[in-house]
Amino acid sequence: MGFALWIEENQAVAQGTHEYRPMGAAVIAAGCVFTARDFNRRRRAPNRYDPRFAGLFASLGEMNDWMKKRARRQGRSQHFKVNVKPSAALSIPPF
Repeated sequence: MGFALWIEENQAVAQGTHEYRPMGAAVIAAGCVFTARDFNRRRRAPNRYDPRFAGLFASLGEMNDWMKKRARRQGRSQHFKVNVKPSAALSIPPF
């Protein structure tokens, strides 16, 4: 088994093989996890030299664990940014 992963801002694309047979590619939201049912043999994955390439993984579980950790790291920083910006905008008096 082997999986390649590409990540954009809001979506993740994976291409996988299972026992040397191609599973195809799957596209999901970047904050979710992949299941075997997500893969379609007709769907094409980006090129391995694409700058969005995130890495190779040995199993679906390993790839999903990496995506969960990534979502937790980004979730905190995005939460902080969202909380800071509206409060700063509300403190400015209208003219």
